[in-house]
Amino acid sequence: MIERLKADDLILKVGGRYRLTALIQKRWLELLQGSRPLIEPGNMTPIELIVEEIRQGKLTIDFEASHLDPPSKLQ
Repeated sequence: MIERLKADDLILKVGGRYRLTALIQKRWLELLQGSRPLIEPGNMTPIELIVEEIRQGKLTIDFEASHLDPPSKLQ
């Protein structure tokens, strides 16, 4: 599981390790507060579920609303 978090494609998708960590933390809090998963959880742990939501593009950062540069502008 930790290897998936180190994958460059996931890090580049959100624009860096810091943003990935922040996105995971925010989503984990939402799940703890009762939000429903965006995918079928099966036997996944919460962190596996969140990483898969990001991989599938169901969980993203709203760059415009957050006033952050999208990953394409960071390179």
